[in-house]
Amino acid sequence: MRPLIKPLLALLVLWLALWLIWGFWPLGNGSRLFLSAVALLLAALWGWRYARRGREVLLADESVLPPEQFAGAVVLVCGASDLLFPAGQAFRETRQGWYIAVRGPEQLASLADSVAAGRPALISRLSVLLAVIPEQWQEAEALNSQLLEWQRAIAGCRRAFSALPPVWVSCWLNAIDARPDGPYSWYSLTSNRDGIQVQENSAVARAYTAWCGDNGAEMQIPRLSHSLWLQTLFSWLKPQVLAGLASRYHDTPALPPCMLTVCTGPVTSVPDNLWQQHTGAMTTIPARAGDDRSPLLPLPDALLAHLPHRNGMSSLMKHCRIAGMFVGLFLLLAMLASWINNQRLIQNVSDHLMLYRHLNGTPETPKLQAQNQLRRDDALLDGWQRDGAPMRYTLGLYQGMRLIPPLRASINNWAPSQPHAPAIQQIVQAPKIIRLDSLSLFDTGKFELKSGSQKVLINALVGIKAKPGWLIVVSGHTDSTGNSLLNQALSLKRAAAVRDWMRDTGDVSPTCFAVQGYGATRPVATNDTPEGRALNRRVEISLVPQADACLAPAMRTSSQDDDTTVSSDKE
Repeated sequence: MRPLIKPLLALLVLWLALWLIWGFWPLGNGSRLFLSAVALLLAALWGWRYARRGREVLLADESVLPPEQFAGAVVLVCGASDLLFPAGQAFRETRQGWYIAVRGPEQLASLADSVAAGRPALISRLSVLLAVIPEQWQEAEALNSQLLEWQRAIAGCRRAFSALPPVWVSCWLNAIDARPDGPYSWYSLTSNRDGIQVQENSAVARAYTAWCGDNGAEMQIPRLSHSLWLQTLFSWLKPQVLAGLASRYHDTPALPPCMLTVCTGPVTSVPDNLWQQHTGAMTTIPARAGDDRSPLLPLPDALLAHLPHRNGMSSLMKHCRIAGMFVGLFLLLAMLASWINNQRLIQNVSDHLMLYRHLNGTPETPKLQAQNQLRRDDALLDGWQRDGAPMRYTLGLYQGMRLIPPLRASINNWAPSQPHAPAIQQIVQAPKIIRLDSLSLFDTGKFELKSGSQKVLINALVGIKAKPGWLIVVSGHTDSTGNSLLNQALSLKRAAAVRDWMRDTGDVSPTCFAVQGYGATRPVATNDTPEGRALNRRVEISLVPQADACLAPAMRTSSQDDDTTVSSDKE
């Protein structure tokens, strides 16, 4: 699932960008196509870079990294890590932490990238331990050079961890009173508002002055000798180690340690080492020489609780936060675009109203054109009021509702002086059409009226009355199912059946009727759906004006005789 998070996030951003371009911002088609092409190009470049980086970045062995559910501290051990890990082993797991060996400064950056990519949730519990063993060095310049390399390498981890990780220093030394096979003792020194605090092994941290006045619990050795020994060690650590880490070198930032730990016990040493040189220069007591063997030094596991902790965030939560930021940015830009669209809508309608009110109606044509524009605006806003405005106008900023009242008031306060006669004549002469469902009148494939169809015909044909000069046209229609010729004949027979019922029931002259059968040639809906085919199976009855329609035979003969007489007179 982890490799799919970034591609899905990129697709989300691309979809939001295209939705913003095509759905909200008032742009022309050319601008929309250009911006869409730019968005797709950027997405393609990101995908290419992501795939290339995925091939180039080589993650560390999964066995080196702790599991994702690991709840302890994660420590990257730099410096003298060879004496802290067995030969061929790259990590050590304890009850309190997971220690990973960093064999050289050049490996720290790749290991940091591996932890950031493979275990991002553990970055909050990660720290860097700089292990220093003075008795392993003979030249101060060589030690300072290596410490500077480690400082630069640790500073390079800022890109992977998004911040500098906590750095702490641990020093291993042979104590004066240490036995060759004796236990190791740990001292942790931290600084807070109460001054320097000292913690011995797993005891409670105490103030340095109070700790120096106690006696040892096991060996009954005055703490004063321990404090003098620690002061001697601090006088060497401060100029050789701590001062260098707290200084900035060009582009390498300062890395002041957050905690200093000291471990006393049997440690392998080299002749004439830096610690022997320092103690020989300060005292006449020679420093204790270490054993030739190379014991596995203990890890400061009991002191991990004093490390600073940060709030961690898993990779999924991190990408969800990024997705939320992009969604918030999208909503902000969408609301801005909606506000711009509403302002343009108000400006357009206001311009139309201003032009309409500026015209005085003489001549009427410009005023009528402006009124028609207002009617179109009113129809558009009325449709949006019923069906909902487009999304580019919504998001709580729609202003079309308050534009409808002034539009309708302006439309109704003026009318042309002369009505248009052709339009009125067309309305008067328009035929009245009544549509009857064929299935309510006939059985499937039949043309005889069903027994219950009379009630349907009586209710539907109340407004159809025989009038002189009006022709009652009965037309039958079917759907496209079946043979077209049979459908045409069936529609004609059904129309004739309705005509016969009307003629016999209402005692209407046959001259008042015209029967037509169209079959499936004049559908009113699609024949691809059952609903559309049901609408197409119908019988239509309409009144069509015709001069000699629905006249008695005597009146029609008299009219013809009058025409003949007039013709004779003219002759």
